[in-house]
Amino acid sequence: MTPISRRSLLAGCGCCTGLALAGCTTTGGDATAPGYKPALATDEGGLWQIMDKTEAELKRSRGLVRDEGLTRYIRDIVCRMAADHCPDVRVYVVRTPVFNASMAPNGMMQVYSGLLLRTRNEAQLAAVLGHEMGHFLRKHALNRWRDARAKADFAAFLGLGLALAGAPLAGGVAQMALVASAFSYNRDQEREADDIGITLMAKAGYAPGEAARVWEQLIAEKKAMAEEAERNLFFASHPEPEERQQTLSAKAKTLVQPGQTDGAQPYRAQLRGLRRTLFEDELRLRQFPRTLVLLDRLSADVPPDADVMHFYGETYRLRAENGDLERARGWYERSVAQQDAPPEAWRGLGLVLRQQREGARASDALQRYLALARNATDRELIQSYITMGS
Repeated sequence: MTPISRRSLLAGCGCCTGLALAGCTTTGGDATAPGYKPALATDEGGLWQIMDKTEAELKRSRGLVRDEGLTRYIRDIVCRMAADHCPDVRVYVVRTPVFNASMAPNGMMQVYSGLLLRTRNEAQLAAVLGHEMGHFLRKHALNRWRDARAKADFAAFLGLGLALAGAPLAGGVAQMALVASAFSYNRDQEREADDIGITLMAKAGYAPGEAARVWEQLIAEKKAMAEEAERNLFFASHPEPEERQQTLSAKAKTLVQPGQTDGAQPYRAQLRGLRRTLFEDELRLRQFPRTLVLLDRLSADVPPDADVMHFYGETYRLRAENGDLERARGWYERSVAQQDAPPEAWRGLGLVLRQQREGARASDALQRYLALARNATDRELIQSYITMGS
């Protein structure tokens, strides 16, 4: 993939009525130029100071995924689209099981682990990160800041800014909501960022049709969790997923070029070591209909592997509705039949067999788990089950 120049970065985007970014930067500060920093005495400089302090806290956060290889990999994807802006962007992967990413006006980009679980290839991730670059390039955060200052809610917004400046980031959902609230762009800004994002990804060599597939995933999850979606901060401030999917699908047809790729294989390879952690975090939310939709869609591209089989079993076992124990047992049995089965699949199978009063088989499965997971933190509990005859 060939990095694109700044002069052609936004050519063809509706956001600049077909002009290149170089032309956009002359429109009174409506677009960010590479290497740009505001004067400290300006309102924009004050906003940057708040974000700089937030970034310093983020660097110390326990919620940060400190995987240099993964961070570098994601930053490379961003840089393919960002061109001359690459030095302005700093990528942080935050362990939060929510579909989201955000980019502050000072160049701090946060990529949430839940996004990595839901995007199935580099192209889909590039679509979301390109969208965030769109907010950055068009200074949407600054416009949001100024709009709040001009309205009666400025005092509340300022208080939020001070909270951001003083609150340590723990990578949790509450902190994510706080940061996202600060940059809850209006729907026109979201549409503009979508247009920029799909254009950037296509110019960087990614298949633009994958942008719409991101929204197919979210539409399915939204239907599975209809009540939850009504309270979801992400959906509240964004255009309807159905609208975005249709708009992006139509736009993609105008951007298709030979040689564009989805980057599925390198993406799966990069996430292989992190995926179990991502699934575990997803399960902790106890949003089982959504998780099952996610697993179904992940299995649509490639046959489910031992990890996916295991987490199907975990989802059904924890949900424990009518027939779920038998479903869980079936998935666990499929998982442990694979050579690379996680030890936890044996534990899950043992726990299900224990509930089904198959004591001998349960003990065998639990013993197999302890033999494979020599550093198991629940060893004493599992051993007690075995001692009791399961």
